[in-house]
Amino acid sequence: MLYGRRQCDKINGCGKIYPQHHVVCDHCGVQDAFSDLLLFNPLDWVYDLETYPNVFTASFMHPLTATREFFEVSERTNDIEPLVKFLNSLKSSESRLVGFNNIGFDYPIIHFIMSNVHTGLDIDAIYGKAASIIATDWKDRFNNVIWDSDTLIPQIDLYKIHHFDNEARSTSLKLLEFNMRSQSIVDLPFEPGKPLSIDQIPTLCKYNDHDVDETVKFYAETIGQIEFRKQLSAKYSLNFLNHNDTKIGKDYFIMELERLVPGSCYTRVNNKRVPRQTIRPTIDLGKVIFPYITFEQEGFNRIKTWLASQKITETKGVFKDLNCEIDGFKYVFGLGGIHGSIESSTVHSDNDYVIYDWDVASYYPNIAIANRLYPEHLGEEFCDIYKDVYEQRRSYKKGTVENAMLKLALNGVYGDSNNKYSPFYDPQYTMAITINGQLLLCMLAEQLIKIPNLEMVQINTDGLTVKCPRVAVEYMKNVCEWWEKFTCLQLESAVYSTMFVRDVNNYIAQYEDGSLKRKGAYEYNLEWHQNQSALVIPKAVEAALIRGEDVETFIKTHDDIFDFMLRTKVGRADQLVYAELPIPSIYQEQQLQRITRYYIAKDGGVLTKVSPPAKGNNVGTWKRATKLTDQYYESIKAEISSKITDGLEIDSDGFPWDERINTKNKSKYEIRRTSVNAGWLVSVCNDMVEADRNNIDYDYYISEAKKLIDILR
Repeated sequence: MLYGRRQCDKINGCGKIYPQHHVVCDHCGVQDAFSDLLLFNPLDWVYDLETYPNVFTASFMHPLTATREFFEVSERTNDIEPLVKFLNSLKSSESRLVGFNNIGFDYPIIHFIMSNVHTGLDIDAIYGKAASIIATDWKDRFNNVIWDSDTLIPQIDLYKIHHFDNEARSTSLKLLEFNMRSQSIVDLPFEPGKPLSIDQIPTLCKYNDHDVDETVKFYAETIGQIEFRKQLSAKYSLNFLNHNDTKIGKDYFIMELERLVPGSCYTRVNNKRVPRQTIRPTIDLGKVIFPYITFEQEGFNRIKTWLASQKITETKGVFKDLNCEIDGFKYVFGLGGIHGSIESSTVHSDNDYVIYDWDVASYYPNIAIANRLYPEHLGEEFCDIYKDVYEQRRSYKKGTVENAMLKLALNGVYGDSNNKYSPFYDPQYTMAITINGQLLLCMLAEQLIKIPNLEMVQINTDGLTVKCPRVAVEYMKNVCEWWEKFTCLQLESAVYSTMFVRDVNNYIAQYEDGSLKRKGAYEYNLEWHQNQSALVIPKAVEAALIRGEDVETFIKTHDDIFDFMLRTKVGRADQLVYAELPIPSIYQEQQLQRITRYYIAKDGGVLTKVSPPAKGNNVGTWKRATKLTDQYYESIKAEISSKITDGLEIDSDGFPWDERINTKNKSKYEIRRTSVNAGWLVSVCNDMVEADRNNIDYDYYISEAKKLIDILR
């Protein structure tokens, strides 16, 4: 059962979570500043660990009651026994531990402590375990995971649920603190791997508690997903709790396939589960194109003929620079799908024309379902299960968590067909879907552009948008109906009153009912892994384009100060430095957190990213000439390393310059300095107490907004 808690308002208050009967925030004292009622599972405890050579801390919080427990192992105290007693109480009460990347790091340490407490654990043993996890190579990362069957306390990992373990979506808790609009963004205060002094330990303890507070906030944002996964787990007797949306669908597929055809997805090799796959040394693209695809336009025929002539050995780079232009509109083909768009334009529906958007429902999955396409080793049962998941998705309304998850699940199975580690792997299946998907859309486009005065506006992966004469709307619908019957696919239509299009990935489309579809630079309802900097800019653009408001007035009167905030994200090898005016210099630069919140200010300083030379080169070494193979470069270096260098100019590694492998101008690798928001002053405010509304330089935000508007003129 879930119980209620309230969250202090994120704008006027601190965002902390407290009992729902309180009318004053326990932390910041703001009265009546509570947002929506939050529902927490009483079995859940949120936690985080910090590990140093001579200090271990463990912070726990019970979100429902705000009860806290804290344990430390150091030269000043030893809480191993009370920690294990507390953990055993959680185990006996069947509680769950909630964390951020806890399955990969925190829980293996907790499991180690619980399993080895009888051996007389000390700080050296605990840190040794933590260090071994940190040192594990990425390819061996699963060696540290404690599998469900061995787990002593069930885990919920917010990092995995949101798929932040995917490189393209990688997101740290600090980035989430920015996106959650936290009062403070606090980075690890001390360099990892170095012993701490007694005076530093209280700071680490405070930081550990802060991370738990922030994890609780993100846990509150994830309640819906957790409950959905709990229901799935109960329904299918399989632990879905830490599955990302796509993995839910993939595991459901695997479960159903294995039920219908045991052994269809995995085999056992040396007592290890190995995915069954269809390996293709070569793929004849001519054999994957549906025979019923035909064209009248020379441009489309040329594309089809070229594709049909290709025999490929890998799927990457297949569609490089593959495009055609018909009636002034450019169609660009790619592995991910087709795209094309008018650019820097505003399009209106009026008395004579109307903008129609046509999307194919679950396009790629339904191509497989309708044409009985499947990874060869999985058999036709694959198509039946695919259809079942699609029907499940249709049973949920658009906009619901379930609908969104199942959509990602449907598309994720297709994506995994090109994943060499997946039981869905069959690259010929991948190519059949993506090639035919693009050609089928071109068949629809070809028939639509026959309509006199109809204009293509966009085509993109699973649909297209046209500006159609109103007198031809019924004929256009007939064409679409013909295409549906011909392909056994279903189109969904929408009518736009206006489109503001920068390019295919950046636009605002207004539906007839006034609602909006935003993409790219014009979107401000972003996902957690996306950069939510300076949201006042797209909001001001929308106000100007849709409601005719003045950009300058909108920005200067906008009352949400968080919408003016930006953030940095620099690599682990980089440094972020800040220098005050009037004369900023490297001698007065202050090193900041890698993830730092700031705003463009009238009075402030300059931010600079300081990076080592690219590709691991050492400072002061000769720059490498372009277009050299590594083998040739290393062979010449080996040759010149044995030469006597007396009288020759050498670099910091002791090598003389050589015209065969080094740049002609004898340039050397140097520390790279990159300005952040070059030409503007900034004010850092990792704690929002430091934000000063009167110091905001509105000119920056106004100019950036006008760029997005002026390009549409």
